[in-house]
Amino acid sequence: MHNAYLRLEHEAYPAHPLLKGLEDAPRIINGVWRVEVAAAGAQPLAPLTLIPPYPDLPMEKVYPRQPRTDIAQVFLTDRPGGGRVVYFPWDIDRTFWEVLAVDHGKLMCNAVDWATNEPPPVTVTGPGVLDVTLWRQKTSLTVHLVNLTNPMMMKGPVRKLLPVGEQRVRVLMPEGAKARGVRLLVAGTSPEFREEGGWLELTVPSVTAHEVVAIDV
Repeated sequence: MHNAYLRLEHEAYPAHPLLKGLEDAPRIINGVWRVEVAAAGAQPLAPLTLIPPYPDLPMEKVYPRQPRTDIAQVFLTDRPGGGRVVYFPWDIDRTFWEVLAVDHGKLMCNAVDWATNEPPPVTVTGPGVLDVTLWRQKTSLTVHLVNLTNPMMMKGPVRKLLPVGEQRVRVLMPEGAKARGVRLLVAGTSPEFREEGGWLELTVPSVTAHEVVAIDV
């Protein structure tokens, strides 16, 4: 796919969850490879459609020959009782890994949110890149925060740990459960926390390599 783009169909879908955070973008860059596919049955216009490739040189030839098509570049299925499926017929994941386009990241996050169709069990808001894992047992919840913020993150041999600052952690509590206590196992402290509407919220002051939020229920 040389010099191809994706059209965001805001007019047809003025508030589609897949396009959240992209309201000001009429088009975004495409991936590198795509599979030519078609829906098995009749489908409405997709939230993402293809703007086919056009020359990138010479400059006087750089304009889209087809500014709009009805060629779907995402397929969304919502089966009652059967779950939700989002399918991108192009390499959004590999392209994001290589070029880190913010728009592709938003699309993938939105796709996961739409497909899961429920609040995430834990959210972490703060600077840096963290790996987040929630572990639930009979009388406890444990949130692991692993700090991956490092110029060597993708290389393996990290030479120096770079601490990240304040992380706001929000955990969905089991139905009817209340926290008896919260501890930060690496820091060895007991942070203040609050519970509201079934959610527990607290702040982790910083994470160097790893922090563990232990919640007793």
